[in-house]
Amino acid sequence: MPVNHVAEMVFGTIGAICWTFQLVPQIWKSWREHSTHGLSQWLVLIWGFSGPFFGTYTVVQNLNIPLIIQPHLFTFLAFISWGQCLHYGKGRSKLSATIFALTAIIIAGAVEVGMVYAIRHSDIGILLVGIASSIILTIGFIPQYWVIYKCGEVVGISCLFMLIDMSGGIFSDLSLVFKGQTDVLAALAYTLVVVMDGSILILALLLNTRAAQRRKQKAGDEGLEENKYARSGDSSHVSSEDKSKVKTETEPI
Repeated sequence: MPVNHVAEMVFGTIGAICWTFQLVPQIWKSWREHSTHGLSQWLVLIWGFSGPFFGTYTVVQNLNIPLIIQPHLFTFLAFISWGQCLHYGKGRSKLSATIFALTAIIIAGAVEVGMVYAIRHSDIGILLVGIASSIILTIGFIPQYWVIYKCGEVVGISCLFMLIDMSGGIFSDLSLVFKGQTDVLAALAYTLVVVMDGSILILALLLNTRAAQRRKQKAGDEGLEENKYARSGDSSHVSSEDKSKVKTETEPI
């Protein structure tokens, strides 16, 4: 693929925009429903702490500006979502959840600054940070898969969030393609996001359909049971009235 800096910047910008807003639907959904049931707090917490590693990698590798901005915005939104999990899911006060989220953001920022200065002249350090970012990002999906397994369906997590997140990975991959010399570690991180997000969307399509059918069948069965009991009650009532009528008619005057 020939080098095309315009295409690189365009696709990188689109990917950065997607990853700027990918968590917004999730944050909005949690706020609107005042619930984070079905969303693993560990997913967003681990994602938040994967940001400094990938942020460090993008800075020292001097990737295009949109790709440098992306992990920092991603980290900020991930910790906001984690704060919501603490408030809605764990029952912490708004103040407590806010303090925890802000503390995590500050720690993540300090870790990244330290890593940038520590490894900027070390090829091995850059390699290890790039690998760590991909591993941590992937590990973050595991708790969410466990929640999906326990619930038997995908609930609490916004499918629009997953779709936008996956699109961000696709456009970011395309940005690297037009860079000419593809960055393998960055491409691996982006591709893992696409695969993991795509698998959750597939699970939502399959499991949620089955769960809806089960609920519908259960509601139908309960309705039949109620009708059965109702008819049984009516029959008993009619039978009692008939017996009373027969008894009255047969009593001597």
